[in-house]
Amino acid sequence: MSKIKQIAWTACGTTCVVLGVIGMFLPILPTTPFLLLAAFCYARSSRRFYDWLVTNRWCGAYIRNYREGHGIARQHKAGVILLLWLTIGGTVGFAVSLWWVRLILIAIAVAVTVHVLKIRTYRPTPCRPGATGVQAPPSAQAMIAGAIEKRKGLA
Repeated sequence: MSKIKQIAWTACGTTCVVLGVIGMFLPILPTTPFLLLAAFCYARSSRRFYDWLVTNRWCGAYIRNYREGHGIARQHKAGVILLLWLTIGGTVGFAVSLWWVRLILIAIAVAVTVHVLKIRTYRPTPCRPGATGVQAPPSAQAMIAGAIEKRKGLA
């Protein structure tokens, strides 16, 4: 791959990560598509950035679970919906005076809520009977083990 293409893919991935993080706090901007697009871009440009994204402590498990079809954890769904309605509610109640804009914002909040509720709910499996921890999906375990081995080799 040419250096220009690599830089373009990396820049696109970084832009998507920034937009995804902003989307965590701004309900109009979707988080998941931007983070998935960032993973796509990084997979084509930089193994280091891709590994960083999918092993990141804030969004790595979220991206892996979504891409592998496991869904979104119940607590994440609840947090997304709560933050969505707090933000939209505050905007509708205090920042917007036009009734039709309020109606559009409420419609967006309803649509996003329905979408989030339709996504499969991820239920982690216990490590072993009686254990209190949870076990990561097999592909995530392999990825994490590879990252750990890679770091050990660099030390």
